[in-house]
Amino acid sequence: MLVAQRPWGFDSLRPHLDPMEYANYALRFLLELAALAALVFWGFEEFGGVLQWVIGLGAPLVAATVWGTFMSPKASRPTVDPVRLLIEVVVFGSGVAALLASGETALGLVFAGLAVLHLGLTFALGQRPAQAVP
Repeated sequence: MLVAQRPWGFDSLRPHLDPMEYANYALRFLLELAALAALVFWGFEEFGGVLQWVIGLGAPLVAATVWGTFMSPKASRPTVDPVRLLIEVVVFGSGVAALLASGETALGLVFAGLAVLHLGLTFALGQRPAQAVP
């Protein structure tokens, strides 16, 4: 892979990934956002009054807090498999369940398929962290 040399010497700061790895990381980011959006949609679609605000804002806040604490690149408590896989399945699964509960079956099935594709690619491309980095 050809990488342009930078005259100021910051080549080591840019990871050298193949395009498929970049695409899978982009898919992961979009799935994270979609899971949060699905939880917001579910809360405001399925509930009324004050409860719609509590669930519509609270459910994605809980999911984002869990993701930020255990899964993000700068997580305060990074995890490895099998706990990491379990958290991914729970967060992405909650997005799928929220869409299905809201009557958005087609979107829920597409989301589930993309989540399964992403998780499969993380194993195939070696994107699973071997150890937690503090």
